[in-house]
Amino acid sequence: MNRPVWIRHASQLVTLAGGSSSPVVGERMNELAIIEDGSVWLENGRIASVGTDAELEEIYRKRLEEADIIDATGRLVTPGLIDPHTHLVHAGTRENEFNMRLNGATYMEIMNNGGGIHATTAATQKASHEQLYQESKKRLDLFLLHGVTTVEAKSGYGLTLEDEIKQLEVAKQLDEEHPVDLVSTFMGAHAVPKDYRENPDAFVDVVIQEMIPEVARRKLAVFNDVFCERGVFTPEQSRRILEAGVEHGLLPKIHADEIEPYEGAELAAEIGAVSADHLLRASDTGIERMAEAGVIAVLLPGTAFFLMAESANGRKMIDAKVAVAISTDCNPGSSPTVSMPLIMNLGCLKMGMTPAEVLTAATINAAHAIKRAHEIGSIEAGKLADITIFDVPDFMTLQYRYGVNHVHTVIKKGAVVVAEGTLV
Repeated sequence: MNRPVWIRHASQLVTLAGGSSSPVVGERMNELAIIEDGSVWLENGRIASVGTDAELEEIYRKRLEEADIIDATGRLVTPGLIDPHTHLVHAGTRENEFNMRLNGATYMEIMNNGGGIHATTAATQKASHEQLYQESKKRLDLFLLHGVTTVEAKSGYGLTLEDEIKQLEVAKQLDEEHPVDLVSTFMGAHAVPKDYRENPDAFVDVVIQEMIPEVARRKLAVFNDVFCERGVFTPEQSRRILEAGVEHGLLPKIHADEIEPYEGAELAAEIGAVSADHLLRASDTGIERMAEAGVIAVLLPGTAFFLMAESANGRKMIDAKVAVAISTDCNPGSSPTVSMPLIMNLGCLKMGMTPAEVLTAATINAAHAIKRAHEIGSIEAGKLADITIFDVPDFMTLQYRYGVNHVHTVIKKGAVVVAEGTLV
């Protein structure tokens, strides 16, 4: 049996305690439940006790010699970061499109001319399971080095039953073999394949009648997602796809209102989606209805930054009492990054969020966006021992010193997996 781990003398221990039962909204997103000179006792893969160093020293005074000690003096300790929206499993890169956008081409123009999602689909369909596994594992290693301990991973670059299953099986293997936990989302409705361009409803039927039942039968996904956007899937097509998923036990998520207002936020509220993601062009009505329905907004400032677009209005959504989470949207076209710390920086600089709010959005609210808040997202007794230690003294400095990976130590289920910024 592994020895207990005792984290001592954290300059700030950000616990996020009290937000596990429901997503954190409004002013509460600024309440981090910080303990100065904080201490955490980890045992059997879980958090056993949380408090000041003096309190835990008293509680465990007869067992102090049993523990491996991590000295967090002068450092910030937080829950392990959670990325609730990625396209982790894919093959290939699209740096050529980056240059095209710099020369004025838009995301949808590139996609409609055979690039974008279609280019990655071709590479992913061609790739073997092993190739996909190795390429995705490298990305997952980088996530871990940036303090991320849980990642949501979507399919959607297969667009055939066989290739969607292949993506999801790679994600399942990574979840079983890599320290980072993966939560899978089926997204067969990521784009309309070229062969169905003249009859997209026929592809919707394939997704509903063939793909969703088989994914559910194999238990390869928790969620079902759709790209609701003009030129991709209409609100009505999206509704059909998401309702079919619910019938097979897959919880609904939606890529909504990214390029233009398209009533995606309204649809998310109407069907009771767990989250609506992107939302750069969400209407005021859509935001209001999401707040009323308890739909989480997963905002992706890195995508807007990389596409040179205006970011989603995180400030407006928080003030409207929408629960906000943030994510990298890691993908090869519009956000090829694994850096959740950078995404937090951008949340402050581009979406009007405070340093406290972005940390809430990257931990406990991100956990709610993937239905894992009962296990992760805060540092509370009984939860999984997923913890990130940053080499900065406080949460404000984490955002102030932007664009730098300050991760010093990462602990996953009680085991040190990153030490002094290096994979163990």
